[in-house]
Amino acid sequence: MLHHDIAALRAVRTRSISPENFTGAKGGGGRATEGTGSACARDLGVGWKVSPSVRIGAGETFDLARITGAGRITHIWLTTHTDNWRRLLLRAYWDGAEEPAVEVPVGDFFGQGWGRFAQLSSSMIAANPNGGFNSYWPMPFVDGAHLTIENLSADDVVVYYQVTYEEGGDQGDTGRLHAQWRRSNPLADATTHVLLDGVEGKGQYVGTYLAWGVNSTGWWGEGEVKFFLDGDASADERFPTICGTGTEDYFGGAWNFDIPGQGYTAFTTPYLGLHQIIRPDGLYDSQQRFGMYRWHVLDPIHFDVGLTVDIQALGWRSGGRYLPLHDDIASTAFFYLDRPTANRPAAPGVDDLEVL
Repeated sequence: MLHHDIAALRAVRTRSISPENFTGAKGGGGRATEGTGSACARDLGVGWKVSPSVRIGAGETFDLARITGAGRITHIWLTTHTDNWRRLLLRAYWDGAEEPAVEVPVGDFFGQGWGRFAQLSSSMIAANPNGGFNSYWPMPFVDGAHLTIENLSADDVVVYYQVTYEEGGDQGDTGRLHAQWRRSNPLADATTHVLLDGVEGKGQYVGTYLAWGVNSTGWWGEGEVKFFLDGDASADERFPTICGTGTEDYFGGAWNFDIPGQGYTAFTTPYLGLHQIIRPDGLYDSQQRFGMYRWHVLDPIHFDVGLTVDIQALGWRSGGRYLPLHDDIASTAFFYLDRPTANRPAAPGVDDLEVL
């Protein structure tokens, strides 16, 4: 699903869409005569970085890429100012669908949900200094792809980007990439945070990113991640097929991510990590905040007819009892599906996205 033999000679063509070549046409790059770099290039002329970025007006939606026919997006690079990471919505539409399969804030899609840079070095997402966002999630399609960014803020924003893709190839037996964002802020009493709800179809779950804001004292990660497969969630008694042992365990850590004498310890690996730790500073940063990811690349979770995913938020109280928490949890769930649309939440507004 995710990789091919790098030495294999395949019947595809590589193309790339950027502000220097909006269509990805062969020989179409470096021809701009106007753009955000035109003043800088005034002594040099065409071909000298005349259009390296785009300006997106307040409330506007910009087409990052429109691709016809069959193909596969292999890499997305994007950067914009830190303030924009939770104010821009990235969407992707596959095979002419009217509804997006991907609808996620730009920062969260690249593991930066708190609007502050944190190095993320993984197989599928790399976030590098200072805000260089890279996605290697394969994005196949058989009848066109359409990527957009909506600016939800009250100000114009500047975005630099490049979308690299393959034209052609056999994409008929591939799923379509979906990514959904949800937030519980705060999580209601004795409830779970839902990552996916009632997805229908055949596919595989491939990734989780959580931006977790702690609203209480003590340890916050006793909760289990549960995968309800193929009708588990529709039964009178909801019992998942896959049930984890704790939040830090699911993300590949153990014992509260706590190295004695060091406390919470960040790590970033190819498939999982706790890559962001924001500690109280005694002034305005009053809460602990964390960023965690788990990519199911080598261990995808397959389902035949449907999927629901949720996570508990549990701490401790007196007497060795669990304490249901009211934390601020924002999740981005990645999965491949045998269709270009899926049951999804309503698009968030700018107030829903705000880091509080």
